[in-house]
Formats: sequence, C-alpha cells, structure tokens
Amino acid sequence: MKSFLWIIIGSLFFTACTSDAVNIQDLNRQFIDAWNTKNADKIAGFLAEDVDFVQGNTHFKGKSEVAKKWVQETLPTLSDLKTNVVSSGTDKKTAYEAGTFSVDVLPASPDLPHGIGEGNFILLWKKGEDGTWKLSYAQLEDMPVQAKN
Repeated sequence: MKSFLWIIIGSLFFTACTSDAVNIQDLNRQFIDAWNTKNADKIAGFLAEDVDFVQGNTHFKGKSEVAKKWVQETLPTLSDLKTNVVSSGTDKKTAYEAGTFSVDVLPASPDLPHGIGEGNFILLWKKGEDGTWKLSYAQLEDMPVQAKN
C-alpha cells in the first residue's frame, strides 16, 4: 500500500510540475530578438511548415516562401523592431499576441532619409506534434513609412 501511495504522490508532483501552455511573451521576445539581431536562420526555425504571412494584399504560404519573401527580403531593410502587446492568450495547443509595432526602416540608398514604420500585428503560434511551438500565422497591417527626423 505504501508503494502505491508513493506512486500516486510522485504522479501528482510530476503533473503539477509540467505545463502544456507556453509563455507567449517569452516566445515572441525570442522571435523579435531574432529580427533585431538579423538572425534569418533563427527566424526561419520558428516558422511552421504551413505558416501563413499576410500583409495587405500580400499572402505568402509555407515555410520556404515566407522565409524567402518575408524574412530574407525584409530583414536587411529593418532595425529596432518594437511591439506593444494589446491582447494575448494561450491554451494547450495555440498561443497568440496582437498589438502595435514600430520599426526603423533603413534607406535604400545613403542619400535617402531613414524611415519609421508603424502598424498592427498578430502572431499566432501552434504546438506541433513533437511538442515544439511554431509560428503558424503572422499578419501585419501597417501605415505608410514616414521619414524619421
């Protein structure tokens, strides 16, 4: 009977120490840090195979297309990405954050001014069968870039 009691206590302890929900703030911080350090491989590592990226009329689908057309083409043109979270939520299989963003836009040539981009974002993450969290959906709605003073 004592050994059975220890099995139950051990099981309860193990269950109490594990959590299926993710810390979405930490996950998005890692993702934003990868953008700010211009680490394209790390960003691509966060993408799900079936990820969708939507911005205005632009829609990229799949890890390969999103990594090439959003990450690799955009990364050299931006710096100092910041987010302000307005809403977030998690459960055992999904997590999201939504809010506003601002980013410095680097000029295409040295004689042009730096710009600032601002807009709204949502990042939706899903837990894979292997237990890792991957970015499943990213949507940006931005205002026209303004010259930075």
